[in-house]
Amino acid sequence: MTGYARAQGQDAALGWTWEIKSVNGKGLELRTRLPAGYDFLDLPAREAVQKRFRRGSVTVSVAVAELHAGGPLAVNEAVLEQYALLARRWQAKFPDFGAPRLDGLLGLRGVLDTSQGEADPAIVEARAGAMLATFRQAVQALAEMRAAEGKRLLAVLDGLLAEIVVLVDRVKGLAALDPLALKERLRQQVAALLDAVPALSEDRLLQEVALIAAKADIREELDRLQAHVGAARDMLVAGEPVGRKLDFLCQEFNREANTLCSKANDLEVTRIGLTLKSVIEQFREQVQNIE
Repeated sequence: MTGYARAQGQDAALGWTWEIKSVNGKGLELRTRLPAGYDFLDLPAREAVQKRFRRGSVTVSVAVAELHAGGPLAVNEAVLEQYALLARRWQAKFPDFGAPRLDGLLGLRGVLDTSQGEADPAIVEARAGAMLATFRQAVQALAEMRAAEGKRLLAVLDGLLAEIVVLVDRVKGLAALDPLALKERLRQQVAALLDAVPALSEDRLLQEVALIAAKADIREELDRLQAHVGAARDMLVAGEPVGRKLDFLCQEFNREANTLCSKANDLEVTRIGLTLKSVIEQFREQVQNIE
């Protein structure tokens, strides 16, 4: 969800430059930085971003500049009179500094105004439309950049899902999942319970045997992991924002991997389970980068 886009536009009097920056975020967080007097652009700009994106921390800014310097000058007489009054007052106290000059007073801040005055409402409306059209160009450019990043990440995510499938298949192929091996392990554990001192009650013995049997069978976790891989692949080719859905699916991946490790009675299954958790974490980190 990272990206940067820039778009420029102008009319007869002003030029403007939009910039949009995007970094990763769980949801959509939008900040706008607009010059004074351009607050009317805030709401439509936000709506354009919210319509296009679902995730990311997005910053929008626009710079506006006059295209032609040296427009008609206007003198702010009230400000000039205040400067002249102050100048005469201090010149009386310090006569050696000489009388204030008009060119010096005109150069003071606020005396000369190069603005065009109140613009025609039709011009203002047309300018707003042109500026928003330029902004939509920047949004489109950002969307294309993020889409290109998504295509690159798709290959990475597919590779990680393939690793998960390989690890699950390796666990399925271990002798520890062989029915005879499971039966022998259960027999040994039940025999240990029967030899326990003090002897367990019949109800307690049945509870312990049921618990051992449930922990010995990890096929259910493996089946769910395979189902999650299929669901993730379907989401990745759905052609719509799926980042949050994949976030949730990563939690389910982790849940099954943790259960697999906790139930494992075989050292190799535990080792593969830990590798599986590492691959799932890599997948989760990459999911944060997609829309």
